[in-house]
Amino acid sequence: MDSKKAWSITKNIFKVIVTSGALYWVSRKIDFVELKTALVDCNWWFLILALLSYIISQAIASSRLNSFFKTIHLILSERYNLRLYQLGLLYNFFLPGGIGGDGYKVYFLKKNHNISGRKVLSAVFFDRLSGLWALAIIICALVVFMPRLAIPHAATITTAVIGTISYYSFLHVFFKPFAKRFFQTHIKALLVQSFQTLCAIFILYALNFDGKFSPYLLIFLVSSLVAIIPSIGGGIGLRELFALEAAKYIQIEEHTAILLSLFFYVISLVTATSGIYYIFRPQRLGADKLPSAAEVEQEIDDDNTNEEI
Repeated sequence: MDSKKAWSITKNIFKVIVTSGALYWVSRKIDFVELKTALVDCNWWFLILALLSYIISQAIASSRLNSFFKTIHLILSERYNLRLYQLGLLYNFFLPGGIGGDGYKVYFLKKNHNISGRKVLSAVFFDRLSGLWALAIIICALVVFMPRLAIPHAATITTAVIGTISYYSFLHVFFKPFAKRFFQTHIKALLVQSFQTLCAIFILYALNFDGKFSPYLLIFLVSSLVAIIPSIGGGIGLRELFALEAAKYIQIEEHTAILLSLFFYVISLVTATSGIYYIFRPQRLGADKLPSAAEVEQEIDDDNTNEEI
């Protein structure tokens, strides 16, 4: 067994351990009788609205990514890009190995559209970066409405303004093509996070929650950053573990925080399953056959080897 294969296996084992450990810890803290009651008593109309909000957020996210693709002169129709985006969502949950949906998209576009993989990777990277910026802006807005945190409003607003100016200046100096589309792409990024926040609000309504929403929304948004930690199944267990510990820290109802995270996970998983269609109908993506995970991993390994040489 070569070192690269051994490293790939080690990463996957680590992901399984992290995810399993998080799920085990959270399962010890959940009252499953209360969970069953919440499922039975929830308002399904609000859950439908939550699902629709999330679907809209992903449609906008797909359009945002396509704007970054246009920056590198990769011209895709919105419909085609949305199909590929759906496949990427699916693979973020289910693709074995360490590739993920983004890695798969980079490989697929490189092979089928005669474009440098590095260019596609840069577009995907800045797409993700715009999402993190929007997430930070909305988190700052929520902090302003949470006096219990005792963070001065001036400090929060100043941080958001200076951070945004610094971020834009960095793009303008070093990555001008992406800076030219800054307002277009980042307005879409704000819309994505806003609709996902709206999704969380509808979930809380579905759970018949009538308290203050801002602490739960803050935990919900910050927990999105937990997805950076290597795991399997789209981060299941890790977000719930963070929600549990954060709810303890700011002294709010732990069970509601966990339920919000779990319901959002199910909604995102249901939405991602729409990508299954393109596995059976790859012709809709202009391909006779979709590459396997092993082929993608091999290609990535070969590219890394060539760069080292």
